Amino acid sequence: MTHLYEQLKAYEGRAAATSGVGKDLVNEPMIRHWCEAMGDTSPAYEGPQATAPPTMLQAWTMGGLSGHTDRSGAYDELFGLLDGAGYTSVVATDCEQEYLRPLRVGDRVTYDAVIESVSERKTTKLGTGHFVTTRMDVRADGELAGTHRFRILKYAPAAAKPKGNRPRPVINRDNAGFWDGVAEHKLLIQRCEGCRSLRFPWLPGCNECGSQEWDTVESSGAGTVYSYVVMHHPPFPAFDPPYAVGLIELAEGVRMVSNVVGVPPDKVRIGMPVELEFLRVDKELELPVFSALPGGEG
Repeated sequence: MTHLYEQLKAYEGRAAATSGVGKDLVNEPMIRHWCEAMGDTSPAYEGPQATAPPTMLQAWTMGGLSGHTDRSGAYDELFGLLDGAGYTSVVATDCEQEYLRPLRVGDRVTYDAVIESVSERKTTKLGTGHFVTTRMDVRADGELAGTHRFRILKYAPAAAKPKGNRPRPVINRDNAGFWDGVAEHKLLIQRCEGCRSLRFPWLPGCNECGSQEWDTVESSGAGTVYSYVVMHHPPFPAFDPPYAVGLIELAEGVRMVSNVVGVPPDKVRIGMPVELEFLRVDKELELPVFSALPGGEG
Protein backbone atom coordinates (compact mmCIF):
# COMPACT_ATOMS: atom_id res chain seq x y z
CA MET A 1 0.00 0.00 0.00
CA THR A 2 1.44 3.36 -1.03
CA HIS A 3 1.81 6.23 1.40
CA LEU A 4 -0.83 8.25 -0.49
CA TYR A 5 -3.35 5.44 -0.34
CA GLU A 6 -2.74 5.06 3.39
CA GLN A 7 -3.57 8.75 3.77
CA LEU A 8 -6.72 8.37 1.66
CA LYS A 9 -7.91 5.31 3.57
CA ALA A 10 -7.69 7.30 6.81
CA TYR A 11 -10.69 9.35 5.63
CA GLU A 12 -12.98 6.32 5.47
CA GLY A 13 -15.64 6.61 8.17
CA ARG A 14 -15.19 10.34 8.62
CA ALA A 15 -18.22 12.59 8.44
CA ALA A 16 -18.85 14.50 5.22
CA ALA A 17 -21.95 16.28 6.60
CA THR A 18 -23.47 16.25 10.08
CA SER A 19 -27.05 17.10 11.06
CA GLY A 20 -27.81 18.62 7.69
CA VAL A 21 -31.26 20.09 7.17
CA GLY A 22 -33.09 20.23 3.85
CA LYS A 23 -33.75 23.79 2.68
CA ASP A 24 -37.42 23.04 1.98
CA LEU A 25 -40.08 20.82 3.42
CA VAL A 26 -41.24 18.06 1.08
CA ASN A 27 -43.69 20.03 -1.05
CA GLU A 28 -46.12 19.76 -3.95
CA PRO A 29 -44.41 22.19 -6.39
CA MET A 30 -41.06 20.35 -6.30
CA ILE A 31 -42.83 17.01 -6.71
CA ARG A 32 -44.81 18.39 -9.66
CA HIS A 33 -41.72 19.74 -11.40
CA TRP A 34 -39.93 16.43 -10.93
CA CYS A 35 -42.87 14.40 -12.26
CA GLU A 36 -43.27 16.69 -15.27
CA ALA A 37 -39.57 16.31 -16.10
CA MET A 38 -39.76 12.52 -15.74
CA GLY A 39 -43.14 12.12 -17.41
CA ASP A 40 -44.55 10.36 -14.31
CA THR A 41 -48.33 10.77 -14.04
CA SER A 42 -48.97 8.55 -11.01
CA PRO A 43 -51.85 9.94 -8.89
CA ALA A 44 -49.84 9.01 -5.77
CA TYR A 45 -47.67 12.08 -6.43
CA GLU A 46 -50.53 14.59 -6.68
CA GLY A 47 -52.36 16.71 -4.10
CA PRO A 48 -51.75 17.68 -0.46
CA GLN A 49 -51.59 14.03 0.66
CA ALA A 50 -49.01 13.14 -2.00
CA THR A 51 -45.88 11.15 -1.41
CA ALA A 52 -42.67 12.11 -3.23
CA PRO A 53 -41.29 9.80 -5.92
CA PRO A 54 -38.67 7.62 -4.18
CA THR A 55 -35.95 8.64 -6.63
CA MET A 56 -36.30 12.24 -5.38
CA LEU A 57 -34.52 11.12 -2.18
CA GLN A 58 -31.38 13.16 -2.83
CA ALA A 59 -33.27 16.19 -4.21
CA TRP A 60 -34.43 17.23 -0.73
CA THR A 61 -30.83 17.36 0.53
CA MET A 62 -29.37 19.51 -2.25
CA GLY A 63 -28.05 22.95 -1.41
CA GLY A 64 -28.80 24.64 -4.72
CA LEU A 65 -26.63 27.47 -6.02
CA SER A 66 -26.03 28.89 -2.55
CA GLY A 67 -24.81 25.53 -1.24
CA HIS A 68 -24.81 24.14 2.29
CA THR A 69 -22.86 25.24 5.33
CA ASP A 70 -23.01 21.84 7.06
CA ARG A 71 -20.37 20.00 5.03
CA SER A 72 -17.43 18.93 7.17
CA GLY A 73 -13.82 19.82 6.42
CA ALA A 74 -12.94 16.16 5.92
CA TYR A 75 -14.39 16.11 2.41
CA ASP A 76 -12.46 19.22 1.35
CA GLU A 77 -9.29 17.81 2.93
CA LEU A 78 -9.68 14.56 0.99
CA PHE A 79 -10.21 16.40 -2.28
CA GLY A 80 -7.24 18.64 -1.54
CA LEU A 81 -5.07 15.59 -0.99
CA LEU A 82 -6.19 14.08 -4.31
CA ASP A 83 -5.72 17.40 -6.14
CA GLY A 84 -2.20 17.69 -4.74
CA ALA A 85 -1.38 14.22 -6.05
CA GLY A 86 -2.44 15.23 -9.58
CA TYR A 87 -5.97 13.81 -9.54
CA THR A 88 -7.52 17.15 -10.43
CA SER A 89 -10.49 16.04 -12.56
CA VAL A 90 -13.75 14.64 -11.24
CA VAL A 91 -16.68 12.75 -12.74
CA ALA A 92 -19.77 11.25 -11.11
CA THR A 93 -19.93 7.53 -11.87
CA ASP A 94 -23.02 6.06 -10.20
CA CYS A 95 -25.38 6.15 -7.25
CA GLU A 96 -27.34 3.60 -5.23
CA GLN A 97 -30.47 4.31 -3.25
CA GLU A 98 -32.39 2.28 -0.66
CA TYR A 99 -35.90 3.36 0.31
CA LEU A 100 -37.23 2.61 3.81
CA ARG A 101 -40.32 4.79 4.01
CA PRO A 102 -42.05 7.27 1.68
CA LEU A 103 -41.47 10.98 1.98
CA ARG A 104 -44.76 12.86 2.35
CA VAL A 105 -45.74 16.46 1.74
CA GLY A 106 -44.81 18.44 4.85
CA ASP A 107 -41.95 16.19 6.00
CA ARG A 108 -38.81 17.92 7.27
CA VAL A 109 -35.73 16.22 5.75
CA THR A 110 -32.47 15.90 7.68
CA TYR A 111 -29.38 13.92 6.81
CA ASP A 112 -25.91 12.80 7.80
CA ALA A 113 -23.19 11.82 5.34
CA VAL A 114 -20.02 9.81 5.74
CA ILE A 115 -17.05 9.07 3.47
CA GLU A 116 -17.70 5.36 3.16
CA SER A 117 -14.79 4.19 1.02
CA VAL A 118 -11.83 5.28 -1.08
CA SER A 119 -10.66 2.77 -3.67
CA GLU A 120 -7.15 1.77 -4.61
CA ARG A 121 -5.78 3.51 -7.66
CA LYS A 122 -7.77 2.48 -10.75
CA THR A 123 -7.11 3.04 -14.43
CA THR A 124 -10.07 3.90 -16.67
CA LYS A 125 -10.51 5.25 -20.18
CA LEU A 126 -10.75 8.73 -18.70
CA GLY A 127 -7.54 8.37 -16.73
CA THR A 128 -6.09 7.01 -13.49
CA GLY A 129 -7.48 7.89 -10.09
CA HIS A 130 -9.47 6.87 -7.03
CA PHE A 131 -13.18 6.20 -6.57
CA VAL A 132 -14.70 7.94 -3.54
CA THR A 133 -18.05 6.71 -2.20
CA THR A 134 -20.15 8.84 0.15
CA ARG A 135 -23.14 7.40 2.01
CA MET A 136 -25.95 9.71 3.07
CA ASP A 137 -28.64 8.66 5.55
CA VAL A 138 -31.81 10.65 4.89
CA ARG A 139 -34.43 11.09 7.62
CA ALA A 140 -37.98 12.41 7.56
CA ASP A 141 -39.04 14.04 10.83
CA GLY A 142 -36.30 12.03 12.53
CA GLU A 143 -37.22 8.65 11.02
CA LEU A 144 -34.79 6.98 8.60
CA ALA A 145 -36.38 7.26 5.14
CA GLY A 146 -33.59 6.04 2.91
CA THR A 147 -29.91 5.75 2.13
CA HIS A 148 -28.12 7.33 -0.80
CA ARG A 149 -24.65 6.26 -1.93
CA PHE A 150 -22.90 8.55 -4.41
CA ARG A 151 -19.66 7.57 -6.12
CA ILE A 152 -17.24 9.84 -7.96
CA LEU A 153 -13.89 9.31 -9.64
CA LYS A 154 -11.08 11.79 -8.91
CA TYR A 155 -8.58 11.23 -11.67
CA ALA A 156 -5.66 12.50 -13.70
CA PRO A 157 -6.82 12.75 -17.35
CA ALA A 158 -5.24 10.23 -19.68
CA ALA A 159 -2.86 11.58 -22.28
CA ALA A 160 -4.55 12.19 -25.61
CA LYS A 161 -4.02 9.39 -28.10
CA PRO A 162 -2.66 10.19 -31.55
CA LYS A 163 -5.47 10.84 -33.96
CA GLY A 164 -6.11 7.82 -36.15
CA ASN A 165 -8.03 7.24 -39.34
CA ARG A 166 -11.82 7.12 -39.46
CA PRO A 167 -13.35 3.65 -39.48
CA ARG A 168 -13.84 2.45 -43.05
CA PRO A 169 -17.38 2.17 -44.42
CA VAL A 170 -18.53 -1.36 -45.21
CA ILE A 171 -18.87 -1.53 -48.99
CA ASN A 172 -20.72 -4.46 -50.52
CA ARG A 173 -22.65 -5.30 -53.68
CA ASP A 174 -25.78 -3.57 -52.35
CA ASN A 175 -24.19 -0.15 -51.72
CA ALA A 176 -21.10 -0.09 -53.95
CA GLY A 177 -22.89 2.20 -56.42
CA PHE A 178 -23.42 4.79 -53.71
CA TRP A 179 -19.70 4.92 -52.90
CA ASP A 180 -18.83 5.01 -56.60
CA GLY A 181 -20.99 8.13 -56.77
CA VAL A 182 -19.24 9.68 -53.75
CA ALA A 183 -15.91 9.16 -55.51
CA GLU A 184 -17.30 11.30 -58.36
CA HIS A 185 -18.75 13.89 -55.93
CA LYS A 186 -22.31 12.73 -56.59
CA LEU A 187 -24.92 11.84 -53.98
CA LEU A 188 -26.94 9.08 -55.65
CA ILE A 189 -30.38 8.00 -54.47
CA GLN A 190 -31.95 4.72 -55.52
CA ARG A 191 -35.19 4.85 -57.53
CA CYS A 192 -37.42 1.82 -57.92
CA GLU A 193 -38.12 0.97 -61.57
CA GLY A 194 -41.43 -0.59 -60.57
CA CYS A 195 -43.20 2.14 -58.55
CA ARG A 196 -40.64 4.95 -59.06
CA SER A 197 -40.32 5.61 -55.31
CA LEU A 198 -37.01 6.88 -53.99
CA ARG A 199 -35.18 5.15 -51.16
CA PHE A 200 -32.20 5.79 -48.91
CA PRO A 201 -30.11 4.13 -47.57
CA TRP A 202 -29.46 1.78 -50.46
CA LEU A 203 -31.28 -1.54 -50.33
CA PRO A 204 -31.44 -4.56 -52.66
CA GLY A 205 -35.25 -4.29 -53.00
CA CYS A 206 -38.04 -1.72 -52.84
CA ASN A 207 -39.86 -1.34 -49.52
CA GLU A 208 -42.99 -0.13 -51.33
CA CYS A 209 -43.55 -2.75 -54.04
CA GLY A 210 -40.81 -5.33 -53.53
CA SER A 211 -39.24 -4.83 -56.96
CA GLN A 212 -35.54 -5.58 -57.20
CA GLU A 213 -35.09 -3.42 -60.29
CA TRP A 214 -33.79 0.10 -59.78
CA ASP A 215 -31.83 2.97 -61.19
CA THR A 216 -30.49 6.16 -59.54
CA VAL A 217 -31.11 9.87 -59.45
CA GLU A 218 -28.54 12.42 -58.35
CA SER A 219 -29.53 14.55 -55.37
CA SER A 220 -29.42 18.30 -55.75
CA GLY A 221 -27.61 18.39 -52.39
CA ALA A 222 -30.16 20.74 -50.82
CA GLY A 223 -31.74 19.74 -47.53
CA THR A 224 -32.75 20.67 -44.00
CA VAL A 225 -31.85 19.33 -40.56
CA TYR A 226 -34.72 17.03 -39.57
CA SER A 227 -33.09 16.03 -36.24
CA TYR A 228 -29.61 16.01 -34.74
CA VAL A 229 -27.42 15.08 -31.77
CA VAL A 230 -24.16 16.61 -30.56
CA MET A 231 -21.53 13.99 -29.78
CA HIS A 232 -19.15 14.70 -26.89
CA HIS A 233 -17.54 11.38 -25.97
CA PRO A 234 -16.87 9.12 -28.97
CA PRO A 235 -14.82 5.98 -28.29
CA PHE A 236 -12.56 6.46 -31.32
CA PRO A 237 -9.46 8.68 -31.40
CA ALA A 238 -10.18 9.57 -35.05
CA PHE A 239 -13.03 11.86 -33.97
CA ASP A 240 -12.67 15.34 -32.54
CA PRO A 241 -15.62 16.13 -30.24
CA PRO A 242 -17.88 17.95 -29.95
CA TYR A 243 -19.44 17.54 -33.37
CA ALA A 244 -22.97 17.42 -34.76
CA VAL A 245 -24.56 14.39 -36.40
CA GLY A 246 -27.72 15.27 -38.28
CA LEU A 247 -30.62 13.42 -39.84
CA ILE A 248 -30.87 15.38 -43.07
CA GLU A 249 -34.08 15.55 -45.07
CA LEU A 250 -33.04 15.97 -48.68
CA ALA A 251 -35.06 18.05 -51.14
CA GLU A 252 -35.94 14.78 -52.90
CA GLY A 253 -37.81 13.58 -49.78
CA VAL A 254 -35.47 10.92 -48.40
CA ARG A 255 -33.37 11.27 -45.25
CA MET A 256 -29.76 10.40 -44.51
CA VAL A 257 -27.42 10.60 -41.53
CA SER A 258 -24.30 12.72 -41.86
CA ASN A 259 -22.23 15.37 -40.12
CA VAL A 260 -23.39 18.99 -40.04
CA VAL A 261 -20.41 21.30 -40.55
CA GLY A 262 -19.75 24.97 -41.05
CA VAL A 263 -21.21 26.15 -37.71
CA PRO A 264 -20.41 25.35 -34.07
CA PRO A 265 -22.29 22.22 -32.92
CA ASP A 266 -24.36 24.20 -30.42
CA LYS A 267 -25.69 26.39 -33.25
CA VAL A 268 -27.25 23.51 -35.22
CA ARG A 269 -31.06 23.69 -35.21
CA ILE A 270 -33.95 21.59 -36.51
CA GLY A 271 -35.14 23.07 -39.81
CA MET A 272 -31.74 24.62 -40.57
CA PRO A 273 -31.09 24.69 -44.35
CA VAL A 274 -27.95 22.83 -45.43
CA GLU A 275 -26.19 21.92 -48.62
CA LEU A 276 -24.05 18.98 -49.64
CA GLU A 277 -20.29 19.09 -49.73
CA PHE A 278 -17.63 16.42 -49.79
CA LEU A 279 -15.09 16.31 -46.98
CA ARG A 280 -11.76 14.52 -47.23
CA VAL A 281 -11.11 13.06 -43.79
CA ASP A 282 -7.84 11.28 -44.63
CA LYS A 283 -5.77 10.31 -47.64
CA GLU A 284 -8.08 7.47 -48.63
CA LEU A 285 -11.54 8.52 -47.48
CA GLU A 286 -13.92 11.25 -48.63
CA LEU A 287 -17.42 11.57 -47.15
CA PRO A 288 -20.62 13.46 -48.00
CA VAL A 289 -21.41 15.99 -45.26
CA PHE A 290 -23.78 18.93 -45.02
CA SER A 291 -22.76 22.52 -44.49
CA ALA A 292 -25.09 25.01 -42.84
CA LEU A 293 -26.13 27.83 -45.15
CA PRO A 294 -25.34 31.42 -44.03
CA GLY A 295 -28.01 32.83 -41.72
CA GLY A 296 -29.53 29.44 -40.92
CA GLU A 297 -27.90 28.91 -37.54
CA GLY A 298 -29.81 29.48 -34.30
